[in-house]
Amino acid sequence: MTKTPHDSDVAFIQALAELLNQNDLAELSVKREYGENDSLNVRVAKYAAPTAPAQAAPATVVTAAAPAPAAGPAPAAAAPAGDPSTHPGVVPSPMVGTVYLAPEPGADPFITIGAQVREGQTVLIVEAMKTMNHIPAPRGGTVKRILVEDGTPVEYGAPLLIIE
Repeated sequence: MTKTPHDSDVAFIQALAELLNQNDLAELSVKREYGENDSLNVRVAKYAAPTAPAQAAPATVVTAAAPAPAAGPAPAAAAPAGDPSTHPGVVPSPMVGTVYLAPEPGADPFITIGAQVREGQTVLIVEAMKTMNHIPAPRGGTVKRILVEDGTPVEYGAPLLIIE
């Protein structure tokens, strides 16, 4: 963070937000150096379910999270054929990170298609910044679809699975 405020910082942050929207990015971060021990670190992120994979921006100062993976090999079941993020039983990712379907490599997965889950039961893990975050089922029901593969990156709001 800067030690002294710079008048151009507000305009710079607004320009970053516009760049985020114009290029359908979910997140970007930039470090602006003003001199020795004086810099500005900015992270701008959208907090809405992504509808399409993020596109890389042509600017060199922009870093975007990896695009949300497409629906995995899970069968379509009774879910609508459209965007899974609009399904009423979708469980979205609460953070950006890497998803794991089992507690450790080689172990049985937390859930499988057709499994009954109860509210609060761990359904998967999202690793963010070397921290394993257990993701609980927001409601009880039957797992109809698993929309991610083990070890894949996810964005905030990306659909992970569907519970009905």
